[in-house]
Amino acid sequence: MTIFLKILLVIFSIGLISIVLLQKGKSAGLSGAISGGAEHLFGKQKARGLELFLQRATVALAAGFFILSMVVAYFVKG
Repeated sequence: MTIFLKILLVIFSIGLISIVLLQKGKSAGLSGAISGGAEHLFGKQKARGLELFLQRATVALAAGFFILSMVVAYFVKG
């Protein structure tokens, strides 16, 4: 059982890393932070399409990773 959970944890971690790397940055480096980063940060722009999917997938994978890491830690300890 612990081996299956560890394999699942590795799959979740690789998925989380790849989803985060696929997302676009919020600003275009330092120039975006100085000139227009605050407007984008506080603006009411909603994500659509692929960006929305990547956001939701990131939240789901992060929650799954957190829960799985707690479960694996419990089984390895006990």
